[in-house]
Amino acid sequence: MITTISVTKFNSIVRDIFNNEELLHSVNVCGEVFGVSRAKTAIYFSIKDEESSLPCVCFNLSAFEGINEGDLVTLYGGPNFYTKSGRFNYVAYRIEHAGQGLLYQRFVELKNKLESEGLFDASKKKPLPKTIKRIGVVTSKDGAVIQDIKNVTWRRNPSVEIVLYSTKVQGNGAEKEICDGINFFSDYDNVDVVIVARGGGSMEDLAAYNTECVARATFACNKPIISAVGHETDFTIIDFVSDLRAPTPSAAAELVTQDTSKEKETLKMLARKLSRELILKIGDKTEEFQDTISTLTTKVEDFVEDRRVVLENNAMKLSSLIEKLVESESHKLEIKDNILKRIDPREVLRRGYAKIEQHGKNIGKKEDINLKEKFEINFIDGKIIAKSEE
Repeated sequence: MITTISVTKFNSIVRDIFNNEELLHSVNVCGEVFGVSRAKTAIYFSIKDEESSLPCVCFNLSAFEGINEGDLVTLYGGPNFYTKSGRFNYVAYRIEHAGQGLLYQRFVELKNKLESEGLFDASKKKPLPKTIKRIGVVTSKDGAVIQDIKNVTWRRNPSVEIVLYSTKVQGNGAEKEICDGINFFSDYDNVDVVIVARGGGSMEDLAAYNTECVARATFACNKPIISAVGHETDFTIIDFVSDLRAPTPSAAAELVTQDTSKEKETLKMLARKLSRELILKIGDKTEEFQDTISTLTTKVEDFVEDRRVVLENNAMKLSSLIEKLVESESHKLEIKDNILKRIDPREVLRRGYAKIEQHGKNIGKKEDINLKEKFEINFIDGKIIAKSEE
């Protein structure tokens, strides 16, 4: 018959098994340190060999001094099974160096090999272009790294474009995918610089970036490569081969982008300065213009006054000439008027003479009149129709 028990009961049984097995409490364990995580009261890490790993914890913080990832160590302690969380840990009370770990040895061997071949030479590193409009990024599309790069890049310069080549960043196949991403951007003309990035992790987590394949792909890349793998204290082979190392992915984004907010502030400052200078210049020119207008107005007024005096003098002379001319012509007209008056028939009529007309013709002589027909006798105050009797 199968017995059903609670989780707590089961975990308690497992804990008692570990606690009661004396052999386990007198066995020291040797392995390579990886995955170190520090808390206020404890250090969590793991040790491994070529086939297995063991989760560990050390509450004696001083015992872990001088211990780094990749170190081969011997742990003195015993197993512990935590009932509440159902988690197994090897509790280390004392830790001693036992030499370099396998991963670290391989790291050093590859580093020395590549360095001797000149892959780390500073003279072979490509400078970053002065103007960067598009960035190629080799990292996982699902991690926080690409988001950090986007946030920093577009906060500093929203016009920069980002092209992502998504890869694994650890585990089986990560090494090949990272190489494929670097090779892709090497011949891709539409990016100016390449960032190879991932977050922090243990030496085992960063193993793909400590491979010869990734190192040689980085060295052969036609585009400048920035390595942004792990945290500031993490160093990988790609860091030494790349053209520039950034302590974090966010720092890499800062290295390849110009902060346009500073440029905008500078432009605003220059615009304000230019505005002030323009206002002062306009003020100076306005004052000069007003002075010119005032001077011109005075000259115009003086010119007009001079012309007015000349015109007035000329007008007086002309008036005098006209008066003389009028007077002369008036005298002549009077003379002619008197002559006309003397020869005016009406003046003759006023003196008692009469004018005779017949059929509209002046009769000056008796022989000119036809006595058989009527004729007109004109006086000063009218005329009469007359007929001759003899």
